[in-house]
Amino acid sequence: MKTWIKVLAGLFVLGIIAFFLVYKFVYNKQHPDYENIEASFTLTATDLYQAFKTNKDAASAKYNGKVIALTGKLSKVETSDSLVTAVFVFTQGDFGDEGIRCTMLGKFNNEAAKLQPDGEVKFKGYCTGYNETDVVFDKCSIIPQ
Repeated sequence: MKTWIKVLAGLFVLGIIAFFLVYKFVYNKQHPDYENIEASFTLTATDLYQAFKTNKDAASAKYNGKVIALTGKLSKVETSDSLVTAVFVFTQGDFGDEGIRCTMLGKFNNEAAKLQPDGEVKFKGYCTGYNETDVVFDKCSIIPQ
């Protein structure tokens, strides 16, 4: 019986250690500072969109998961609850505007909401991919020109 208690106590201690390690290294993992991280690529919005339209697989392999600096003529700014999305529109598809959508970091929501359409802007954000209509960016910040 004493061996049984020792085995249970050992498993309990190992469980606590495993829980602590998972919490420290997985759950409590520090997120990248997307505002201050250096961009892997600097492109015009038109060039990036054309890269995805002409060869989605090659562009996805090259740009997905990277922080990219974009410059271009802004088409519109959309707001929804606490999200502000800057949009570069290049074509009209079956489901509406197609182009690049940049969802801003909360810190830049007010500044982005004030941007004027047809103005030249520069953003930096995390490219999450292409969904057959839009190239999607998250965690975007405005780069002063």
